[in-house]
Amino acid sequence: MERLTGSPASPGTVFGPAARMSAPPALPERWDHVDDAPTELARAVAALIAVSEDLRRRAEPLSGEARDILEVQSAMAADPAIEDGVREAVEAGSPAAWALRDSFDAQIEKLAAIGGYLAERTTDLADLRDRAIASVLGLAPPGLPVSDKPYVLVSGDLAPADTVTLDASLVLAIVTEKGGPTSHTAIVARALGIPAVVACAAAAGLADGDEVLVDGTAGTVVRDPDAELVAEVARQTELAREELARHSGPGSTKDGHPVKLLLNVGGAGAVAADAEGVGLFRTEFLFLDRVEAPTVEEQRAAYGKVFAEFGGRPVVIRTLDAGADKPVPFANADDEPNPALGVRGYRVGVRNPELLAAQLEAIALATGDHDAQVQVMAPMIATPAEAAAFARVARAAGISRVGVMIEIPAAAVLADAILAEVDFVSIGTNDLSQYTFAADRMLGELGFLLDPWQPALLHLVSGIAAAGARAGKPVGICGEAASDPGLAPVFAGMGITSLSMSAPAVPAVRAALRGRTLAECQALAAEALKSS
Repeated sequence: MERLTGSPASPGTVFGPAARMSAPPALPERWDHVDDAPTELARAVAALIAVSEDLRRRAEPLSGEARDILEVQSAMAADPAIEDGVREAVEAGSPAAWALRDSFDAQIEKLAAIGGYLAERTTDLADLRDRAIASVLGLAPPGLPVSDKPYVLVSGDLAPADTVTLDASLVLAIVTEKGGPTSHTAIVARALGIPAVVACAAAAGLADGDEVLVDGTAGTVVRDPDAELVAEVARQTELAREELARHSGPGSTKDGHPVKLLLNVGGAGAVAADAEGVGLFRTEFLFLDRVEAPTVEEQRAAYGKVFAEFGGRPVVIRTLDAGADKPVPFANADDEPNPALGVRGYRVGVRNPELLAAQLEAIALATGDHDAQVQVMAPMIATPAEAAAFARVARAAGISRVGVMIEIPAAAVLADAILAEVDFVSIGTNDLSQYTFAADRMLGELGFLLDPWQPALLHLVSGIAAAGARAGKPVGICGEAASDPGLAPVFAGMGITSLSMSAPAVPAVRAALRGRTLAECQALAAEALKSS
């Protein structure tokens, strides 16, 4: 029995056989010089188009962040810089496969040198490279194991194309050697309810068929566990399942204090039955793979689908959150030295007021088409003046309830002044952690600073909740911390009024709230802040 440690990425405990990702195609270092550059370029471009179209087809049946991630990668395959690099290589005599390799590797090297968010995209480019090379060689693309029996997926890292097409009926758990708690792997695993451990370097030693016990809550992997341990884990899992099944309905504490349980969604197709509404409707899915903005009518129709699914319930829709790891070509500049600190979120709307105005018009029109209780909020608000400016344009567009996200420490410090300008606020704990601790949220090595139990983050959340109580206005959380059952009573005790998360997280959070009275939650909150 050997115990491996990593970072917890998605809760749950399972036992099963390991299966590793299939290897990408390997190219010999030497190749024969070719003279027909146009033919080789055409072969390489055809492979890029095939990969891009394959990714787009995979995205079509998906929704939410899974679809967003795959559509972005599809767009990356069509990046003109890749084709330019291929053209240069084939004109120097390289066959198509080698030209693809060299072009992608040059882009990977550039992104890695920049660091931060862009360095995280090197995994996406490496996956596109391997798929394009396999395509031009007529080979099957690298990817998930072929199996008709459940397995624990083990990999160095997972590319978006693999992560978002996981079959939850086959993949018992995910273990990766790299990645962080806010990586694509972690986000999608939580959305699918699959236990996951990331940044587990020792997983490199796991082989196909190894029996492993994965604890996605503790961030551990036990290879060849003894039968007694496996039996005890199975017993605890069954007890937990029975406890979750005891609870249903709206979120509340044991003595009935309400805490709304809402969903984070990224488009139509969400599982609406088990939640009280939507706490975060991301709109980036309409913009990320476009060369120009969608029309008002197109936006109206897309937003209306979600509003219809949640008829009669609250839906908080967020205006375009472009920039950093979600660049939109027609809205973001590509020469910012640090996009995470650049023109992103609401700042994109300031730079492109026509873009924001069109989106607000579409939201207002879609609201009139349906009976959902639509509210709108802006991302990345830094000052009360920005909150006031957004509220003015949103209300002028005909939207009655307007809020903002608090993701920047400056906004948290001035929460009273922010709340004086809007009807509600929602805390984005992922970015609030990133900016508070100066720690890239995609960097697994700094994952300990992004732990939502970090004292500084809890004090900021508590301060914002207190400001909401003074103003008599709701304060929700829509970051990953909202899905932590351990934190749910703490947040309730602080005065948080709603928690928004992926659908699989709702039962455990609901059960955690039902296990405590409001007074007990307040005591937990006081203790958490005191021990900080």
